[in-house]
Amino acid sequence: MANPTSGGYNARVLSDVRDRLEKRGCSTEIRLTRHAGEIGEVCCDPDLRVGTFVVAGGDGSINEALTGFQTHPDPPPLAVIPFGTANVLALELSLPRNAAAIADMILQRKTSALHYGLCNGRPFVLMVSSGFDAEVVHAVPLHLKRRLGKLAYVITAIRTGVKRKSTDLTITLDGEQLTGKFAVASNARHYGGPFVICPGGATHPGLHMLVLERDDPLSSFGYGLALLLGRIHKARGVTVRPFSSATITSTGPVAAQIDGDAFGSTPLEIRQTDRTVPVLVP
Repeated sequence: MANPTSGGYNARVLSDVRDRLEKRGCSTEIRLTRHAGEIGEVCCDPDLRVGTFVVAGGDGSINEALTGFQTHPDPPPLAVIPFGTANVLALELSLPRNAAAIADMILQRKTSALHYGLCNGRPFVLMVSSGFDAEVVHAVPLHLKRRLGKLAYVITAIRTGVKRKSTDLTITLDGEQLTGKFAVASNARHYGGPFVICPGGATHPGLHMLVLERDDPLSSFGYGLALLLGRIHKARGVTVRPFSSATITSTGPVAAQIDGDAFGSTPLEIRQTDRTVPVLVP
């Protein structure tokens, strides 16, 4: 299934992959989504019987597939054609982006176990966060995101940062309590693109929590610089810690996001799960 509204959607690449697969004897069907949540609806159908389920889209589209697979008795292997604004999972798995390599990957059927966590019962393969970045995700206009891609987030972040008032978060990790202004529970090494924030990764079990003590402009600049240099885990006022279960609470609602899409607000209950989905890798 392909999400034609995702950033970077490329009908030519999609058709090229299909043609290459069919020339090698594969039976394929391209289905374009018509509404949000349709990928999840298809993936939870117990009558879904395919050798490989291919998602052409961004991280949000992959999250939809995982959400649907939660109730599928025997989910098929998942393949990803990386479109989307950032597609962090593609970086995690070193997925190819040209049609020939994508088709070869699907034909070879080499799989890895894709681990994921749960937040308030919703699966996430990359991250759950609460704080400034989630406020930006909630505020970015869809039309601007489609037209400008990553730049839309930069513009929205500047607009949001000028007028926002931050709220303290209470983060409890396996019984230990921390406080901060921003928290991200990560199942992946990468965040927001190629930036590494913790060890592990989506094909390794285990979650990590990153907590920032402050979010004033000067501190945010310092954190951003540390992130660019790959040293966020060593920055002053930053905690990065593995955990199995966590809660994020606040005195008032603070925006949350899952895998780059808006997801209500605090409180959040986050936990590790031992379930996996087979995903095709190079």
